[in-house]
Amino acid sequence: MDGRRRNPYELTEETPVYVISVAAQLSGLHPQTLRQYDRLGLVSPDRTAGRGRRYSARDIELLRTVQQLSQDEGINLAGIKRIIELENQVAALQQRVAELQSAVEGAAAAMQQREAAVHASYRRDLVPYQEVQQTSALVVWRPKRQQSD
Repeated sequence: MDGRRRNPYELTEETPVYVISVAAQLSGLHPQTLRQYDRLGLVSPDRTAGRGRRYSARDIELLRTVQQLSQDEGINLAGIKRIIELENQVAALQQRVAELQSAVEGAAAAMQQREAAVHASYRRDLVPYQEVQQTSALVVWRPKRQQSD
């Protein structure tokens, strides 16, 4: 979400609005095929209070994908279910990576701000330390003798 309030009546691709007969027509499948896919867990539509199925635009797209994989690619339903599970897992991992990248970028920015604050707090009246060169000269110290008057 982008932080704005959503209109509760706004339709998104996840909004379950299509009854099974409309979903079947939109996907090009028989309603009984949709019921079978629901039983197998390939496409799980939302349910109304009366237990009726309601399909979203995303569900319709998934039904079309299942049909394309089954009919055109010759993949069996168990294989299609596994493909869908893996695609969902990849999508979730990509979302998590994006969240972590955002967190890292935020932490790096905060660290740079703290570093800049430390540098700004340095005293300006101090001079840099310069190392004294070593010599081999020997200095002997002798205390002054006190002279008696």
